[in-house]
Amino acid sequence: ADVRRLEREARAARAVGAGVAAVLERLEGSVGLAAEARTAIEEQRRGREGELLAARARLRDLGREHDELVSTVHRDELARSQQRMRIEQLEQRALDELGVEPDALVADYGPDQPVPVAPAPDAAEDDPAREPVAYVREEQQKRLRSAERALAQLGRVNPLALEEFTAMEERHQFLSEQLDDLRRTRKDLLDIVKDVDVRVEQVFTEAYADVERAFDATFARLFPGGEGRLVLTDPSDMLTTGIEVEARPPGKKVKRLSLLSGGERSLVAVAFLVALFKARPSPFYILDEVEAALDDTNLGRLLQIYEELRESSQLLVITHQKRTMEVGDALYGVTMRGDGVSTVISQRLREAETA
Repeated sequence: ADVRRLEREARAARAVGAGVAAVLERLEGSVGLAAEARTAIEEQRRGREGELLAARARLRDLGREHDELVSTVHRDELARSQQRMRIEQLEQRALDELGVEPDALVADYGPDQPVPVAPAPDAAEDDPAREPVAYVREEQQKRLRSAERALAQLGRVNPLALEEFTAMEERHQFLSEQLDDLRRTRKDLLDIVKDVDVRVEQVFTEAYADVERAFDATFARLFPGGEGRLVLTDPSDMLTTGIEVEARPPGKKVKRLSLLSGGERSLVAVAFLVALFKARPSPFYILDEVEAALDDTNLGRLLQIYEELRESSQLLVITHQKRTMEVGDALYGVTMRGDGVSTVISQRLREAETA
């Protein structure tokens, strides 16, 4: 059965191959004819494109010529309209200012009429009048500009100038008083700022001196054999200076805090805080796991300082260290009950001493 199926498929494949060959032969003939037709069409298209380009160039030239003609006509019409409007304005001005019709004005004072000459300002009254002269447009335009300048120099008359001057004078006096008051207020404020700066500088200087001494003593206790100090970045200006902490634990040469270990940096920070506490005591302090990175030896030193601080202040310490809990007077903890609700438990380790 497989052999017969393969024979049928082979016969079908040979038939298909023969059909494909015939189709390919006809397709090649069709492709050749199409190529010849396309070549002819391409030649015709190139000829039509040349004619189209020439027509478009001619159209552009005609369009430019048409635009120029339209612009010329528009300018001429605009010029004529402006000229008509100017003539109408001049006629209306003659009627409004002189009350004379344009025809009568041209007949009596036109360019064909002689121009009378005005007497000089310093001429005597008995001087004979000068003869009229012929009309020259340039000279008359000069006379017109000179007369307009003289009129402009006179300016407009303001009948309310005196009242306005009085009001402006009162306004100026009021503003002057306000300005003097502002200057006095500014001087007073500057004096207050200066006094505050002096007081702040004094308080800061005293506090820094106390903290510096306390830091030296505290650092020596927390780092036996080491050196630590506070340094001002700008001692000449106590109002803007910064404070840097230099620390050299025993056995090390480094002074920068970034080169110390985590426990050493924590202990240096604790030393600075304790110095602040001793220099400027407070009724109570809240310490949140400040000894988390300390070993047993450094923790013991810190607990001794806690004992000193508790004599004058109340300490609220958040900690997970057992030794820290042992020195406390009371313990407070938060735990979760079986129902999932948090609850606070407390235990007093020693009773408060009565006075």
